[in-house]
Amino acid sequence: MKYNQGNQGAANHAKHGLVFTSPLAFQVRATIRHATTICPESGTRVILNIKRAVEGRMGHRKSRKELMMEQSDLLKDAPVRHPKLLAWIEQVVAMCQPSAIHWCDGSEEEWSQLCELMVHKGTLTRLNPKKHPNSFLARSAPSDVARVEERTFICSRRAVDAGPTNNWRDPKAMRQLLSEKFRGSMRGRTLYVVPFCMGPLDSPLALVGVELTDSPYVVVNMKIMCHMGQRVWRKLDQGIDYLPCLHSVGVPLASGQSDVPWPCQDEKYIVHFPEDREVWSYGSGYGGNALLGKKCVALRIASVIARDNGWLAEHMLIMGIESPNGKKTYLTAAFPSACGKTNLAMIQPPKSLAEQGWKTTLIGDDIAWLWPGSSGKLHAINPETGFFGVAPGTSWDSNPGAMAAMSSNTIFTNVALTDDHCVWWEGLCPPPEHLIDWTGQDWSPDCGRKAAHPNSRFTAPASQCPNIDPRWQDPEGVPIDAIVFGGRRPTTMPLVFQAFDWTHGVFLGATQGSETTAAAAGAIGLVRRDPMAMLPFCGYNMGHYFDHWLQMRTLIKKLPRIFHVNWFRRDPSGRFLWPGFRENLRVLEWIALRCQGKIPGYETPIGWIPEWDDFNCEGLEPFEEKDFHAAMEFRQEEWRSEIHSQGEFFLKLYHDMPKELMCQRELLMARMA
Repeated sequence: MKYNQGNQGAANHAKHGLVFTSPLAFQVRATIRHATTICPESGTRVILNIKRAVEGRMGHRKSRKELMMEQSDLLKDAPVRHPKLLAWIEQVVAMCQPSAIHWCDGSEEEWSQLCELMVHKGTLTRLNPKKHPNSFLARSAPSDVARVEERTFICSRRAVDAGPTNNWRDPKAMRQLLSEKFRGSMRGRTLYVVPFCMGPLDSPLALVGVELTDSPYVVVNMKIMCHMGQRVWRKLDQGIDYLPCLHSVGVPLASGQSDVPWPCQDEKYIVHFPEDREVWSYGSGYGGNALLGKKCVALRIASVIARDNGWLAEHMLIMGIESPNGKKTYLTAAFPSACGKTNLAMIQPPKSLAEQGWKTTLIGDDIAWLWPGSSGKLHAINPETGFFGVAPGTSWDSNPGAMAAMSSNTIFTNVALTDDHCVWWEGLCPPPEHLIDWTGQDWSPDCGRKAAHPNSRFTAPASQCPNIDPRWQDPEGVPIDAIVFGGRRPTTMPLVFQAFDWTHGVFLGATQGSETTAAAAGAIGLVRRDPMAMLPFCGYNMGHYFDHWLQMRTLIKKLPRIFHVNWFRRDPSGRFLWPGFRENLRVLEWIALRCQGKIPGYETPIGWIPEWDDFNCEGLEPFEEKDFHAAMEFRQEEWRSEIHSQGEFFLKLYHDMPKELMCQRELLMARMA
């Protein structure tokens, strides 16, 4: 189905013979059957979806029955025959009162038309076609630049099911509140019906959803980030169930009112109803707040579905490491924010390891769904088809894979614009003399402001990553040999160590976190715990989540080994003890060889560690044996402080914390004695 121009007010519609005088009431001067016209804003040819517009006289007041008939007429072009879905859409149309409906087909033509529309509106800026083919820059409102964790709610039927780490509201009360917020929220705008599938379409874990949104920015990003369009409509035509997702920027347009480039509200709600498998999002057009298939479905709702069905939905990368003998080891890894997860996911071997024959491949950089596979191992799929990566710090030196992936067909958000219409951000390369910053202002290196927002993003197709794994869309996933946890720890945590067993590994994941600095929080050594990197994304009680992890050991015949890494340890002068970046593959090499049973580990009170002779430092000058031992050092006094800090976190979850994890902490205390 093609784009329906319907969100620019009565003046523009009058040019096409359409006038909207009341919500859902279309008045026309002639019957329209797929009329072709020129979009007055973009100048591109579009096709009106309305098969039949209801004739009526100007000023005629419609009865309720007539309005309902015309509302149903909006759905006549639906590309699917799914009574439950169509009934839900009809309810949303009645509540939100859009001026038109666009049934998304996921085609390249549709993507181009919507991007052209947003260029005309000022939402997007077309980038230099020679340097950034088919790519665009978006600038959001300054109040809409990131996830809003304090406005994210888990509305389970019982507060205890959300747990103390989530924001809980009574679902009935929240639905009443949101119904008022959404009432009339799409007046003057087009409602886009976005069919999407998280996960390969034929995977046993694939989740099909439908997002109703009034944001074309959401549509073009969803096309990159997941399977979207006709293939999903065909699955829905089979009558399968779906996850209903409703989104509105919350800024209706009165007749003749001009739009703003980035509509949003200061008051935002990102709301999940776990038992109903449903998401409502209001007031934000940015990232995971609006692309509801991503964090909302693929993590918060999926984690509940996974708990109920014996699998795991995790905030993890998935990658492959191929040794010189051709043996491939797949692993997943979870890190809190600012720990280099995307860089690790796309890591390419340093020259010395590449010459030895080591290779890396990427399955996914952000989300992993894991389940007991037919091989007896834990299998993993990436439910996404794109990257929604943080731009600052990304460069050809730090992450050449990401740079290659975003070379074309990419949407950049809140980065800076150069004078030749290319993009720039801090950490990319030396700054030019002049830029337009992320707020649209002139910028120079001495102006005292960041040119790109610290959370600026790129949305790029994963298929454009040069080392994408051949099995990245395998519906059966890839077999996982290792799970890696970690954090940004200037002290305490060694470079790498291996858990004693599955339960000990779950304990390591449950207690992972990053240390704050004096500049950030006023106290050095304060650890912000982020269990399995899921604290903002778990859709249910975190204590119950830990228990689910422990119970998974009974479902997996060949358990993966679990490791903890720390690239960020420093010496007393503040110097990093490990070079990091592409050299991190040396740590992954040790992990892979441990999984293959090729090298020994040495027992310590915290787990199994490598010795210098078993760790590949060839070509890593000037890194010497003393540097290795400094990065691997175990200090009992630091670990006693760590145990005390863990206790504070456990206390918050005391009533729901599994006893096995309590025992693991006591065992660690005993080993410290």
